[in-house]
Parts: sequence; C-alpha cells; structure tokens
Amino acid sequence: MKKLLILFFAISSFLPLFAQDSKSGREITVNSDDNRKKAIEKIQELDDSVKVWKITGLTSLNVGATGLFNWFAGGNSSFNMIAAADFYFLYYKNHIAWETNINTEFGEAWVDNNKHSWQKTNDKLELSTKFGWEFSKHWYLTLFGQFRTQYANGFDYSKDELSLISQFMSPSYTDLSVGIDWKPNSIFSLYLSPVSGRFTTCIANDSILKDTYLGQEFMATRRERGENPTARADLGLSLKGSVLYDGVKNLKVISTVNLFTPYTKSFGNFDVDWNVTISYQFLKVLNVSLGTQLKYYDSVKMQLKDDDHPTQHVQFKGQIGVGIGYSF
Repeated sequence: MKKLLILFFAISSFLPLFAQDSKSGREITVNSDDNRKKAIEKIQELDDSVKVWKITGLTSLNVGATGLFNWFAGGNSSFNMIAAADFYFLYYKNHIAWETNINTEFGEAWVDNNKHSWQKTNDKLELSTKFGWEFSKHWYLTLFGQFRTQYANGFDYSKDELSLISQFMSPSYTDLSVGIDWKPNSIFSLYLSPVSGRFTTCIANDSILKDTYLGQEFMATRRERGENPTARADLGLSLKGSVLYDGVKNLKVISTVNLFTPYTKSFGNFDVDWNVTISYQFLKVLNVSLGTQLKYYDSVKMQLKDDDHPTQHVQFKGQIGVGIGYSF
C-alpha cells in the first residue's frame, strides 16, 4: 500500500488525497500543495511512530555426556548441562530511551569416580537498566542501575572437604549512577558517569567466608567497628560500553563491558567485568554459541600456587556449546 501511494504521488500531486497508513491504520491528508517528498515523509513518520519497542535476545540449553564401560585407556564418565539466556528490551519514543538487559546462566557437571561428583560450572544473574533523555542527537542524559550476584552456593572443590566460598548476595554488586550516554546507532552505546555508587554485600556469616578475601575484608571491618556490617558503599567513576549486532540472519553478537574505579587512594585501579556472547541458530531450533567472561576486581585478592601472598588476578571463563536454542 505504501509503495502504491508513493507511486501515485510521483504521478500527480494536484488533487487532494486521503490515504491510510498500512501499519498504524491512521488516516493522513495530503493537500494539493504538498510535494512528493513531504508526502513520503508523512508516511515514514507514521511508520516510525509504531516502532517504539525492540525486543531481542537468545536462549540456549547445551548438554554433553560421555559414557565409559571397561575403558582401559582411562577417563571417567561425565555429564554436563548449561542453560543460558540473554534478553534486551529497548524502547524509544519522543526522545526518551529505555534499555533493559537480563543476562543469566546456570550449569552443573557430574564426573564419575570423583571425590565431588556434582560440581557447579556456571552461575550468573545480571540485571541492568538505563533510562535516558535525548538532549542532543545521539546524546542522552541517563540514569543507570545494575545488579549482579549468583543463584546457588559456590564451593572450593580442590579440597577433600567442601568449603563454602560464595552464595546468593555474597557477594552481590549494585551500581546506581547518573551520566551521559552516547548512542551513534542501534548497535553501539557508550556510557560515562562521574557520579557512580557501588554497593557490595556479603550477608554470609564469617565462618562460611573465612577462606575468601572478600569475606576476610568484611570480617576485619566488623572487628574494627565492633559491629556486623553486611554491605559497604563506594563512590566512583564508571564507564560502560555495549554492542548488540543482529545484522546477519540467525547471527547475534552481544557484548557488554563495565569499568568502575572508586574515589579513594586506589583511584585509577578499575574493576572490569566484560561479557561476550556469539550465537548462531540453524534448523530453527539448534543453536551453536560461544561465550566468554573476563573479570578483574581490585578489591578481590586470591592466592595461587605461585603466589607468596594473596593478590589481584584476572579471571577468565570461556565456553562453547551446541544444543537447543532460540533467538529473536
């Protein structure tokens, strides 16, 4: 219908015309003095007004198994499963932009003849939202909020006896900030906030987290203050970037990076959290995915075998899987 209207305007623009836009169902009037360009712009404006929401994302369930029976070459029977989801909700209308992201995953593995047969391999829950007002083309005054934690208890499997080192809300990170967001296109955005607050929680008791640096840090604070704090607050500077690419059919690339440094004596030492997900869907229900996660927290110290004392380390996780999945 729209193409027929444009063709008609190209032939004649002398008579008044009443037309109905195909998507919105609204009627438009083109007077005799309207030229072809203005008529086309009116129809496009009506079409664009309908497209205020964009919802995209991907889900996947990857399963793998190995079965051995009288297998003298060595090895163990095993089973692993990872479920993941990454959703984006984007709203834009009248210079108001609202963007929400849900990124979550959970995985378990079973290894036969292992002292700890069932082990958690993946556990992540991240929620973030940005609300902005476009004060200049591609530039937004933005409020940002993010929450990160895990679902289940985490253990140190390297020891004969399991020791609990993390759990829901221990730790958790909540970021609240106000800043400027630059969105040159629908693929890329960059957010800078000089006023960013980070709230770190550790609600587990001291005995549970005695083997973790974060737990030890909270324990020391409790002893110094003679109280039982379960959270701390830091004010600092944050920088966040995101990429959402779906220009190729059945292919999605989602990447987010979060940087934060507090206004303390350690200013300039950034906490880094970088996630990348690449997914390709084929045969409608099958999905191959590649995911990576890189972390570096200046306040989190670990003691590796070659370390004389605990220190900061880059943490990295990568996974590739083929399984049931759906992207939209």
